[in-house]
Amino acid sequence: MDNQAPAPVRRLDYRPPDFLVDAVELIFELDPAQTVVRAKLEMRRNPAGAAGAPLRLDGEALRLRTISLDGRLLDASGYALDDHGLEIASVPDRFRLQIVTELAPAENTELSGLYTSGGGFFTQCEAQGFRRITFFPDRPDVMARYTTTLIADRAACPVLLSNGNPDATGEEPGGRHWARWVDPHPKPSYLFALVAGDLIAVRDHFRTASGRDVALAIWVRDGDQDKCAHAMASLKRAMTWDEERFGLEYDLDVFNIAAVSDFNMGAMENKGLNVFNTKYVLAKPETATDADYQDIESVVAHEYFHNWTGDRVTCRDWFQLSLKEGLTVYRDQEFSADQGSRAVKRLRDVRRLRAGQFAEDDGPLAHPVRPDAYLKIDNFYTATVYSKGAEVVRMIETRIGRGGFRAGLALYIARHDNQAVTIEDFVAAMADASGVDLADMLAWYSQAGTPALTSDESYDAASRRYTLTLRQATKPTPGQPEKQPLPIPVALGLLDPQGGALPARLAGEAQAAAETRVVIARGAESRFVFEDVAAPPVPSLLRGFSAPVRLAGVPPERLRFLARHDSDPFVRWDSGQQYATDVLLDLAARWRAGASMTLDPGLRDAVAATLMQASDDPEFAAEALALPGEDALADAMEVADTEAVHAAREFARAAIGRALAPSLRDAYAQNDDPGPYAIDGASIGRRALKNVALGYLAAAGDEGIALARTQFDAQRNMTDVLAALAVLARSDDDDARAAALASFHARWQSEPLVIDKWFAIQATAPRPDTLAAVQALTAHPDFDLRQPNRVRALIGAFASGNPSCFHAASGAGYDFLAAQIIALDPLNSQVAARLVSPLGRWQRQDAARQALMRAALARVLGAPGLSGNVYEMVSRSLG
Repeated sequence: MDNQAPAPVRRLDYRPPDFLVDAVELIFELDPAQTVVRAKLEMRRNPAGAAGAPLRLDGEALRLRTISLDGRLLDASGYALDDHGLEIASVPDRFRLQIVTELAPAENTELSGLYTSGGGFFTQCEAQGFRRITFFPDRPDVMARYTTTLIADRAACPVLLSNGNPDATGEEPGGRHWARWVDPHPKPSYLFALVAGDLIAVRDHFRTASGRDVALAIWVRDGDQDKCAHAMASLKRAMTWDEERFGLEYDLDVFNIAAVSDFNMGAMENKGLNVFNTKYVLAKPETATDADYQDIESVVAHEYFHNWTGDRVTCRDWFQLSLKEGLTVYRDQEFSADQGSRAVKRLRDVRRLRAGQFAEDDGPLAHPVRPDAYLKIDNFYTATVYSKGAEVVRMIETRIGRGGFRAGLALYIARHDNQAVTIEDFVAAMADASGVDLADMLAWYSQAGTPALTSDESYDAASRRYTLTLRQATKPTPGQPEKQPLPIPVALGLLDPQGGALPARLAGEAQAAAETRVVIARGAESRFVFEDVAAPPVPSLLRGFSAPVRLAGVPPERLRFLARHDSDPFVRWDSGQQYATDVLLDLAARWRAGASMTLDPGLRDAVAATLMQASDDPEFAAEALALPGEDALADAMEVADTEAVHAAREFARAAIGRALAPSLRDAYAQNDDPGPYAIDGASIGRRALKNVALGYLAAAGDEGIALARTQFDAQRNMTDVLAALAVLARSDDDDARAAALASFHARWQSEPLVIDKWFAIQATAPRPDTLAAVQALTAHPDFDLRQPNRVRALIGAFASGNPSCFHAASGAGYDFLAAQIIALDPLNSQVAARLVSPLGRWQRQDAARQALMRAALARVLGAPGLSGNVYEMVSRSLG
């Protein structure tokens, strides 16, 4: 395409499909160079569609062989064919359409539709990949029952998988064989999947609550069987949890997961056949970190939970994407919280939300949880749709309670099983089941931006009355200059001067509430009066992070008090983070002014106190000890100053390392467990605490660097090895750095996921020569621009995970990213488009960097033949 704006798709333009598909029969004659697809569609006119409308089928990158209508072969005069599909002017109300197409899977570097990887065949059809397989009404509200037959060379593809249950197998002449799969449940085309290749199954089984046996299998390349145990255990735990928490039982005879290294996403919930990026399946202590294990558990659960919230009940249109993704993220967060520390899980989720979604809300790419328009739906698989969408679901659960939420989900599924529905349908089910009016929650789905919440208070000793006033305001976002107040559930407690819970009764209530209560701040200003308050209280607000808002204006002395005394672990952690942010921003201002920097005693004492109590909960202590990241600090400034933020944070790390060296050494030694690797919460916590201590000691000087070398050489587990390598990779000891990186590569060069870590470690090292190193690594024999994981590990990690280098004053980091986007776009436009976001935050920078970032975006926009995916992201970023 030339670089003209594609026509937007608008939510308010939704119309029901003109035609429905009752049944689909697909036959694939698989060949890397020329796959033939024979499709038989049982179709009928939709009474809710436009009367007399022609039949329009989506199709891209297809070669049409033949098309027949009710057995009659159509010639070229019987249909109109273009780059986006075909149209038949006149069809009966019911008919059978037979279509034969040809594909070239080996040439499909977009990894959308049917493609090859490692000699096997895989599909990715969400959001609009099915139209690259056959001509079809490729929209989520067209649901059909599928029967799929795969034919392939037995030697090359002994395994043939598709959706649903296995039905039959057989032999073909010439060493080929076939397998037929039948999916008894209607599904949209985006949930179609096939996998064919030389794969090995790791098998298990699961007995459902009703006594049915389900055959489980994880399909991987030969040699990876020993890395599947954790994924399988996570799947079985998720199946049990969904039965116990929500009464949802699996509904097929088999559940298959297939792992592939070439994949644009993390994983895909295709009915009965989940296709996963190997990153979220393969793990053993030698090759995977604690974070990898936790991510696998979460993603396996997420895709399994989609079986009901996404598959059995799906989206009417792509504007409703958060209907399945936000809801299912909430479900996987709750599952993971129940597997370990609920407090630590919550604060990690909030940290991720703030780093990704708050940043998204604060720039030109801001959009509501339910967008109003898009050019390419691939660009809206965003932190807003997923993470903020999950927070909206969580707020609903907060308002109606756990029991009400379970009843609401049961009603939602009972009403809409095997249907494609809307966010309004979900909210209505929650309201009807609980008896709570939730109509105001729809505003959270339609309004972009992050509200800022501030508080004022007064206490009348004579009347023992405490008044808390909450104010909210949301900054304008693109297309939404005027903002309305939102209903904000605020979980709060009142503390006495010693930090204990202070009983209080909300005016109008008969008795004092529990230690934590929830109030709803509805307007621009909301006032809450508490009676029988014995002393001036300290308010503890947003306990458990009860709403996705920024809490602003809390005085430093109050933050220190809450960080030390609050009974709510999230408020303790968050208050400490806010206090550290204030301290670090003050240091940044001093650095910018050329003044000397000194370590704030309050921050030093807070770190010391956390170290003293770390043995009580090492995992929480590790999170509390970590300083706010450079991006989070820059986001707290009116104009981001990456140089000052980097200097301030590095100074603080080194100063803490020196001031508290004895305590840090003790923490390291006490948590350095030489025993067998384990992935329970306590073991993960000890490793996390040990490696935080290592980071501070290394920032302080040679002692920590030597300790990192010893830890790296011990090669106990990948968590410890990678933590040590990260220290060495950013150090000034060039010999130690080079030796460690070379040793790591030599040891793990046959493990692609581990080599991804090797690339990422170098890309995120905040060194003056990092950009040059990253540029050199793009020519490394192990780097392949066609491999999404490798692109994310090197280019994505540099642009998103190394702010001090990416935002170098010269603009060289921006130019590098622009060049990579332009080079990648013809190969894989989805992955290329996702690289645009770091350039899209130009408004946060100073005037000189703004100009350089806009120039880089303009360079991408001017590239010939730009894809619609990249065009949309760049044009929106430029504003």
